Amino acid sequence: MKEIVNRLVKKAFLQMGFELRRVSRQDPFPRNSLLGALHQVRKQGWQPRTCIDVGAALGDFSLACARIFPEAQYLLIEPLKEYEPFLTAAVRQLPGAKYIPVAATVRDGSVAIYVHKDLVGSSLYREKEGPAVDGVARTVSAMTLDRLCQEYNTAGPYLLKIDVQGAELEVLKGAEKALQEAEYVILETSFFRFFHGGPEFNAVMKFMEERGFVPYDIWGLKYRPLDRALAQADVAFVKEDGIFRKSHIYATPEQRAAQDASFQRVIAARRQKLPRQTKTGRRPEEKQT
Repeated sequence: MKEIVNRLVKKAFLQMGFELRRVSRQDPFPRNSLLGALHQVRKQGWQPRTCIDVGAALGDFSLACARIFPEAQYLLIEPLKEYEPFLTAAVRQLPGAKYIPVAATVRDGSVAIYVHKDLVGSSLYREKEGPAVDGVARTVSAMTLDRLCQEYNTAGPYLLKIDVQGAELEVLKGAEKALQEAEYVILETSFFRFFHGGPEFNAVMKFMEERGFVPYDIWGLKYRPLDRALAQADVAFVKEDGIFRKSHIYATPEQRAAQDASFQRVIAARRQKLPRQTKTGRRPEEKQT
């Protein structure tokens, strides 16, 4: 009866767009989430000295990150003035944090950004869908990430998060020095060319691989409304020979033993559900012709 009720409750929540899961004592946050990913690296004994939030928007990433890394310095970089009251409030909650109202890009100066009605869709690039959804062009101040790190006297190791609607590589091209001191880089990646000039997932992979980074974690899967195809995902990159890849084994002997025991329990339970056979080898429901 309890199993039936649990199944019905889960189904009801799924219909509303939610998924119920048991939170493990080992992982206090859902593992396939931002907090779950950050908690995992914290458990490895690593802490960033500086967290750089490019495309800070409402400040949600930095506030979440500070739950895991409260000791870090935070830079919140966001060119859209519409977000100013939210980011001003966010930095008040983060001791020593700085809100910088510029666009991080490949060179210092100014740059045009296309401001959408849904602000989170604003980008340095035009949409593939055409001018009707490009938004309104606005000129904003621009600086490279390396210049910002120099001016604000930041120190590594860095945690970089870049979510700028297709212009992630433009930010990284102006962050060559910062990348050398970064151990954990979170990028929003796309599986289609939603923007003119915007890279797809494989191009981002190639760019990061050329700089010694490999994918380490993934979460935040988003599906496009058009056909529910996978559209975007947040991917964490780490240095190929860095601290997070010292070991390439799958599990400890104790974890292997626990996994094997769990598998045997599953097999035993499934075997109990198999139809019983008679001494003749036929199942009870089978009739001899």
